[in-house]
Amino acid sequence: MRHALFLFALFVASPIWADDKAKLPADLQTVPEPPPPPPGYEPNPALEPQVTITTRGEDKVEEYRISGKLYMVKVTPKHGVPYYLVDDKGDGNFVRQGLDSGIRVPQWVLFKF
Repeated sequence: MRHALFLFALFVASPIWADDKAKLPADLQTVPEPPPPPPGYEPNPALEPQVTITTRGEDKVEEYRISGKLYMVKVTPKHGVPYYLVDDKGDGNFVRQGLDSGIRVPQWVLFKF
């Protein structure tokens, strides 16, 4: 049954794919180089994140800090998908403070380019 449903979906979607390929423009142009930074611009290394990688048990923990302040933690379990804990209030607490503060759920990276 699943194979028949898959074949039916493939059969229905095939004209759509063929039509999309026919609509590509023939005169594609290259992307220009980005402009240089403005005069007098100096990168500030204090604004670049510092990453500290540690292990807790079998999990790898990456702590991201800017100017010494922790703002994000990435946890990579030995068996599983990495997830992120973000300090969205800026107070250093990664736990829920009450019902009105919203839902804090782990965030997973689905696609990486």
